This record gives sequence, structure tokens and C-alpha cells, in this order.
Amino acid sequence: MREFQLTDTPADIVKVYPKASDFFKKAKVDFCCGGDQPLQTIIDKKKKPIDGQQLISSINESYQKWKEAGNKEVNWDEVSPSEVVNYVLENHHHYLTEELTPLSQFVTKIYRVHGTHHPHLEELFKYFHQYKMEMESHMIEEERDLFPLFEQYEKNPTEQLKNRIFNLNETMIKDHEYVGELIQKMNELTNNYTLPEGACNSYRITYERLSELEQNTYQHIHLENNVLFKSVS
Repeated sequence: MREFQLTDTPADIVKVYPKASDFFKKAKVDFCCGGDQPLQTIIDKKKKPIDGQQLISSINESYQKWKEAGNKEVNWDEVSPSEVVNYVLENHHHYLTEELTPLSQFVTKIYRVHGTHHPHLEELFKYFHQYKMEMESHMIEEERDLFPLFEQYEKNPTEQLKNRIFNLNETMIKDHEYVGELIQKMNELTNNYTLPEGACNSYRITYERLSELEQNTYQHIHLENNVLFKSVS
């Protein structure tokens, strides 16, 4: 059975075993925007020490149990770009389209009701709505301008199409970096979505949904940066 090593990149590990992202998130190791460096290199750059051997051992132990339970990994290198696009649309763009507006209402409600006693909610309100505005615009650009090019390139792989895809990819990656920063700021503001004492039900629902949003966003960015955008070379 495969064993991950510290020489592997977090991006490649998550491509094989998506649940590894939970371990990287807990250790604050980037697996999407900055995940294409060897894990050991990323750990060495961290100001706060991380036990790399313990981290990779925990991932391998979890991966082994996951495989023994009958789960099968997806070889994303063998999935066509158009299939990756469809997966992103179904599992990430559709999710955001359905989730952002109702979650905005919850974020606004807890800021309005509890903002006086919990001043961090003002910044949370601002960061979330910056995220919402950025992602809504970003998804329109991807669906209108970028994603159709992958399907065209599959049918007719010209140098001109490749260059257009590369140029748009660069813009999308910059958007991803900005969105990743906003997600990180929301996480830090809320202490990883830890509820304050006596938090009401709306507070709990908001934090649960923001935590889910974070996880979905990291997977979304990972698939685009490390699978889709690298499928054309």
C-alpha cells in the first residue's frame, strides 16, 4: 500500500487522499495555493514548529484505515479537464450559489444582534461579504470565460487556446490567493469557529456553516489550482 512521505507535496497527497486536508488544516499547512512544495519544505518555513514525522504518520494511518474500509481513490491525472470542470460546478459552484445568500443573512443577523458585545463580528461581517462578492464575480468569470476553453482545448488543442487558458489561469490563481486570505482571516477572528460562552442557536448555525464554507473553499481551490489548471501543459 502507498505510504506518503515528507518529500511529497500537500497538493499531491490531497489529490490521492482528500481527507488529508483535515490534517493539513489542523496543522495550518497550505495544500491549495501554496501546496505544490514538498511538505518538509513547507514545515521548515513555519515559524511555529510542526512535528512533520507525526503529521505524515497520522495521515498514513488514516489513509490505511480509509483504504481498508473499501474506499477507492480517484486518479485525477486520468480525469479529463471537462470532467474536472463538471465536478467543480456540481460540488463547489452549485454549493456556493445555494449557500452564500442564506449564510449572508446569518452573518448579518449575529453582527446586528451581538456585535456590541462581540466586536470581532464587525470584521467577520466585512470579510465574509468581501469573500461573497469576490467568489460570485470569480465564478461568473470562470463559467463564462475559462471553463469553455478547456472543453475546446480537448477537441482542438491549439497553442493559441493553451495561451488563453494560461493567461486566465494566472488571474484565477491570484483570485484564489485573495479568497484564501479572507478565509484565513475569518478563521483567526473566530478562533477556528469556537463559539463564545452562551452563544445562541443562530450563532452556532453561522459558525458551523462558515466552517463548512472554509472546507469547501479549500477543496475547490485545490482542485482548480492543482488538478484542472495543470491539466493543460
